[in-house]
Amino acid sequence: MKNKIFIIVAASILSLFLSYNIMAQEKTYFDSPFGVGGGFVASWTLPNIQPVNDQLKTFGTPELAKSGYFSSGGAGFVYIGFVPGLRIGGIGFSGSTSESELSGGFRRQAKLTSAFGGVSVEYTLPRFIRHAGISIGVILGGGNTTLEFYRYKDSYSWDQLWNEIKDSTSTSNFGRKLSNDYFVVAPTLNIDIPMYRLIAFRFGATYAIHVGNNWKLDNEQDVYNVPTATAKGQLYLNAGIFFGFFSF
Repeated sequence: MKNKIFIIVAASILSLFLSYNIMAQEKTYFDSPFGVGGGFVASWTLPNIQPVNDQLKTFGTPELAKSGYFSSGGAGFVYIGFVPGLRIGGIGFSGSTSESELSGGFRRQAKLTSAFGGVSVEYTLPRFIRHAGISIGVILGGGNTTLEFYRYKDSYSWDQLWNEIKDSTSTSNFGRKLSNDYFVVAPTLNIDIPMYRLIAFRFGATYAIHVGNNWKLDNEQDVYNVPTATAKGQLYLNAGIFFGFFSF
């Protein structure tokens, strides 16, 4: 999923710069907010994982952080010109959080990984803050959430590993991986602050609404009765740096 996201972002940024080269001579761009560029986006992700944490109490690990975790990725955009204030682009990022505990000779670990990417459509509000662009919009795309749970010894020999694979009933070690792919509809609010017109700093928020609750286990086995709350969306608080040309 991560590779797909970064391919989407790279293709989006390339298409944006091509569009800019074709249309950069149009003077009408400067009658409204104008910019083209791409760069790095960092995010503090606030997930909805209470149904998972309820189960971890008996599994033996600390709860996964409800206070959030770090995600990162990339984004790009271009103002299309013939609709003043409207810009299109692409974005994608991913992150993870995990907890582990050593107890009774076994380490127990829980890990959450999430990623999403898509096409962004935004409208920059008429100028009421000088030299900054405030934009509202939406991201349409896809995402993935993966939950992993493990119980294992701290070290293995080659022979021990294969003995367990041959006779899985003789071991107390196990691993489980659940994954959910879904569509994403994500309202956004961003403020872009340019510096010397060639660099812009972004601060914003995105709420990714997940459409789909189709969980798979390990080798694509269906998992039923997963709490709906586990598939709900999550909030991203974003900051980034973009390179290109910007005029707000």
